[in-house]
Amino acid sequence: MSKVLLEIQGLRKQYGAVEVLKGVDCTMHQGEVISIIGSSGSGKTTMLRCINMLEDFQGGHIRLDGEEIGYDQSGSSRKRKSEKEIARQRALTGMAFQQFNLFPHLTAAKNVMLGLVKVKKMPHDEARALAEKWLDRVGLKSRADHYPGQLSGGQQQRVAIARAIAMAPRLMLFDEVTSALDPELVGEVLQVIKGLAADGMSMLLVTHEMRFAYEVSSRVIFMNQGVICEEGNPKEMFVKPKTERLAEFLKTSSFN
Repeated sequence: MSKVLLEIQGLRKQYGAVEVLKGVDCTMHQGEVISIIGSSGSGKTTMLRCINMLEDFQGGHIRLDGEEIGYDQSGSSRKRKSEKEIARQRALTGMAFQQFNLFPHLTAAKNVMLGLVKVKKMPHDEARALAEKWLDRVGLKSRADHYPGQLSGGQQQRVAIARAIAMAPRLMLFDEVTSALDPELVGEVLQVIKGLAADGMSMLLVTHEMRFAYEVSSRVIFMNQGVICEEGNPKEMFVKPKTERLAEFLKTSSFN
């Protein structure tokens, strides 16, 4: 078994009086592709956003490559890390969102280059070469000098994925990256993710594409009402769910 990359213990997250995550435990190994499935409001996206500190969390631990994320904890004492330190930790993960979040005034290449130049202080020519490499990897090298407004939704999402991966994250997080796309554009984005999985990239995906989760995942996590209800090999979970709740969810999902 490869080394542990991500370790989540007793993760709790509240919005006011509403507890969204109720003590989540999860361990992920290097090179795993884990899909997180479940109904809307089950805590899937919140869990992802806690991992890269887009959301604060009220209890538990998140460790990435052995490093405590977000907080310094000593006994019962808990203190949020400095913004500078959190920004450094956030760069350990790459994240692709439902919305592409590209800068409309920058070309595809310059969108990919921005973090390389500004954050990694990479020379312009080196950043351009790396941007072209990753745009080529997602099938968009010929669109490098096009602006987002000149690209389809699927192409924009592929640029967003290239931008995240170019930063060489230890873990890629995907949050429903196909949900804002027209159905005919979904396949091209899923194909890119399949290619990255084949390359051995560590990925955590929140997805409602059940067939895709079945095909690409080394493991699937089913969340319900803020807890992990069931997890395991997709070939077993999708064919013979152990819990009634997962069986019900699969009946109403796109998996058949």
